Order: sequence, then structure tokens, then C-alpha cells
Amino acid sequence: MTSFQQIIEMGQQVQARMSELQTELGSRTVTGSAGGGMVTATADGRGKLRAIKIDASVAGGDVELLEDLVVAAVSAAQDRAAQVYEEELKKLAGGFPLPFPPDVTP
Repeated sequence: MTSFQQIIEMGQQVQARMSELQTELGSRTVTGSAGGGMVTATADGRGKLRAIKIDASVAGGDVELLEDLVVAAVSAAQDRAAQVYEEELKKLAGGFPLPFPPDVTP
């Protein structure tokens, strides 16, 4: 019975570390670019798009509005993808709560 208790404790430790990691990753940022730097995207460590910069020569017109609209559209798609993922996990688990739900909140 001791080994079963150790497994439970280990699971709790892993879950606590996963929670810490999610928080930590949420505060990190990464940047990628395309077109020789004409478009630059910034995301947090959990993959959530935080900002996009588009060179005016590429967009023409209201670049700031275009940047905001792209961020909003990608964010909406990410939120929906996370929702679908959670729904499918719940189906797979048969209603049993899984120990490591993804935290993809902004």
C-alpha cells in the first residue's frame, strides 16, 4: 500500500509543478518574424499570441487596426481550439477529471 501512496504523492507533486510551469510560461515571451522582419509576432510561453507588428509597406492603410484585428482573430481561434481540446479530453476520460488540464487562459 505504501507504493500506491507514493504514486499519489508523486502525482500531486507533478501537478503542482505543472501549475507553476504554466504560470512561469505565461510570463515569458517569444518572437518570430517573416518576410525579412516585415511581419513580427510575439507570443507568451504557452503559445498565446500577444502582439503582431506589420510593416506599413506590406499593409497599406490603417496598420494598427490590421494588427489588432489579426491578434483578435488568432486569439479567438486559439480559445476555440482549447475549448475543443478540453471537450475531447472529457469525452476520452469519460467524465473523470484529468489531473493536468491545459491552462490556456490569457
